[in-house]
Amino acid sequence: MIKTLILNLSRKLGLLLLLLTGTSTLATELTVGMKAPNFNLQATNGDFYQLSDYQGKQAIVLAWYPMANTRGCTFECKSLTEQGHLIREYNVSYFMVSVDPLDDNRDFAKKTGADFPMLSDPTKQAAKTYDVLNFFRVASRVTFYISIEGKILHIDEDVSPKTAAPDIANKLGELNIEKAAMNNKH
Repeated sequence: MIKTLILNLSRKLGLLLLLLTGTSTLATELTVGMKAPNFNLQATNGDFYQLSDYQGKQAIVLAWYPMANTRGCTFECKSLTEQGHLIREYNVSYFMVSVDPLDDNRDFAKKTGADFPMLSDPTKQAAKTYDVLNFFRVASRVTFYISIEGKILHIDEDVSPKTAAPDIANKLGELNIEKAAMNNKH
C-alpha cells in the first residue's frame, strides 16, 4: 500500500517537473504572419530591450523558457552560449526570456556564461501577450522567429534544449534570414 502510494506520488512529481521545465503545455494563440507583440523588458546586462527598436534593422529570435537554474533551461542556455556563433551568422538578435525576477536571471546568466541578453518579465505581461504563460504561471518553452518587419515568421513549440542553437540557426536559414555583416551584435 505505501509502495503504491510512493510510486503514484513519484509519477505525479515527475510529470510536474516535466511540465515546469520541459515542453509547452498550451499552444499560443499567435500565428505566423501576425504582427509580433511589442515588449520592453530589462536584461541581465541592465539594458532595456523592446521589439520596436529592431524594426527595419534586424530579425529577432525570442526564446521563452520556464525557469532559471533548472535542468532543461540550463541546457538551452548553454547551447545558445557555446554555439551562439551559428546564430550570429544571421542578421538577427536573439534573447532568452522568462518570468523570473531579474536577479534570478542575472545569477543564471553568470552561472551559464551567457553572452547574450536574457530578459526578465516578472510582471508576466509580455508572457501573457505572447500567450506563453502556462498553468504553472511560468513561461512555456516556445521560440518565436520575428521578421525585420516585426511579423511572426515561425513559432517553435517543440524546442530541444540541448540543440537549441543549431536548431535556431537551421530555422533561420530555412526562413531565408539574411546573413549578418561581420560586426553583428545581439
